[in-house]
Amino acid sequence: MKQGVWQQILTYFYIRKRDPRDPKNINIKFMHGMNRISLFMFLIAIIVMIVRLFTR
Repeated sequence: MKQGVWQQILTYFYIRKRDPRDPKNINIKFMHGMNRISLFMFLIAIIVMIVRLFTR
């Protein structure tokens, strides 16, 4: 099933339940895990940049 970017982000952060019809594969689980980590790190970096912008 084709999902949009926002639906995938919500799924990565466990805000939305995963579709039970999606294939269950260990490679897909690892891919989603890496994407979750990279999105989390990106959000932290954006927050740090915003804090530095307003504190200087």
